[in-house]
Amino acid sequence: MSFAKTAALAALALAPALALGGLAGRAAAAEILIQDEKSQPESLTVAPDGSVIAGSASSPFVYRVKKGATTAERFVDASAEGPGTFFFGQLADGAAGTLWTCQLTPTPGSTPVKRHTSLRGFDLKTGKEKLRWDLPGDNSTCNDFAVGPDKALYITDTANAKLYRLAPGATQAELFLDNRLLNGVDGITFLNGVLYVNNVSFNKLYRIPVDAAGKPGAPVDIWMDAPVKGPDGMRAAGGKLFVAENGGGRVDALTVTGDTAHVTVLKDGLKTPTGVEPAGDTLWISERGAGKVWSIPMPK
Repeated sequence: MSFAKTAALAALALAPALALGGLAGRAAAAEILIQDEKSQPESLTVAPDGSVIAGSASSPFVYRVKKGATTAERFVDASAEGPGTFFFGQLADGAAGTLWTCQLTPTPGSTPVKRHTSLRGFDLKTGKEKLRWDLPGDNSTCNDFAVGPDKALYITDTANAKLYRLAPGATQAELFLDNRLLNGVDGITFLNGVLYVNNVSFNKLYRIPVDAAGKPGAPVDIWMDAPVKGPDGMRAAGGKLFVAENGGGRVDALTVTGDTAHVTVLKDGLKTPTGVEPAGDTLWISERGAGKVWSIPMPK
């Protein structure tokens, strides 16, 4: 590819969000501090009742901001799990009435630090625990998850280059895919029934082909037409992927055509954005470096 073509593509990718047809005017923007500026909301989700739920990467708590509120309350307390416990991924599974979370607890005395991590499921209304599954191995990183068209929960293990699948009604997940390209796998979502993951370590986006029998194939590299630094939380809506760039301080919309993704910047100047969640006419963002969650109108 010529330098001129590369520069032109980059210029298009960095165009304003109006390239998506403008911002919907129905949703008012919000900026909410989660506990304090050091709370590090790493991932967030929106429950069916409109509550925003964010996990803390600096404390053993998951917080909830009820619809219309401007302050957060503790929803899950894991302080009894051990020193240094914190949370990554958050996903409200409305159909199952479950909040899925990734809990990480350091192994005492380990150098370098190792972590035991667990997939935990809580009742979306009460916060009562419904399920717990510990990821295999002495050191793992349960990071994020997505519900597939088959109603199963797909889970990323960043440290071990693996994807797991929790079948509907099951209490333990099974290995779905183990591939070296997944070393650094982070965000995961389904777009139009197709599974996509990103790689936070190597700034990559992959499509995971799945055959009619449900067996996954090797990850397919999707070329992004502008640099994306540290792709983290990722969700899909309206035919697009939404990605938080924790290294670039931006939130992007990706339009995937074949094996290419066009990048459009929606919001920049953020301090380590790590999560993103479409909810109706609103796009929610977690800004880990500032202890805040944001909302902006969804692009049309």
